[in-house]
Amino acid sequence: MDSIVDAALRIVDEEGGEALSMRALARRLDSGTATLYRHFENRTELVAYVVDRVFGEVEFDDEELAELPWQRACTVTSRALFDAMRRHPNVAALLTDQLPVGPKVFMLRERTLALFVNAGFSPVEAARIYTTVGRYVLGFATQLGVEHRSRSTDPALLMRLVQGLDLADFPMTLAIGNALAVSIEDDFEFGLGLLVTGLEHLHDR
Repeated sequence: MDSIVDAALRIVDEEGGEALSMRALARRLDSGTATLYRHFENRTELVAYVVDRVFGEVEFDDEELAELPWQRACTVTSRALFDAMRRHPNVAALLTDQLPVGPKVFMLRERTLALFVNAGFSPVEAARIYTTVGRYVLGFATQLGVEHRSRSTDPALLMRLVQGLDLADFPMTLAIGNALAVSIEDDFEFGLGLLVTGLEHLHDR
């Protein structure tokens, strides 16, 4: 099973999520689709295994995390998920059609919920925080996939487009143009800081 999921992930990494099908995977494995259907009911189940495989790459040490301020721990766990998605930039797009529900996903959820409850948030707040931060990370991870497949998010390209704008129509955009040309990673870090600051206000109210 693991070797099949690994092969499916390689297809997604190399060709994009839309290239993953039972037939394509069978060709990659030099096998038949009937063999695959003995392991997976359909493509949806196969995708769930691929996504769970990537969530299994999210690495952080629970004991070390417990010694950190909760704000820092939130940042560490969020970066760990983002880094896993960055290694597989085409995977986040698979989540536009289905929620991640595999065992490794639930284990990550359990560990993260414990982090926030132990920090003093209510269980309901912890659940909402997990969902909000998770969707924030996956949103940026989806943009990584766009960047991987296209140059349309290239900061240098954006700057060239900005410089071609009419000053009369876009004075503010041209005035701050240099600030717009930042990487997805820099934008991610900035937004994550804003999220943590907002959570501090929720925690202390």
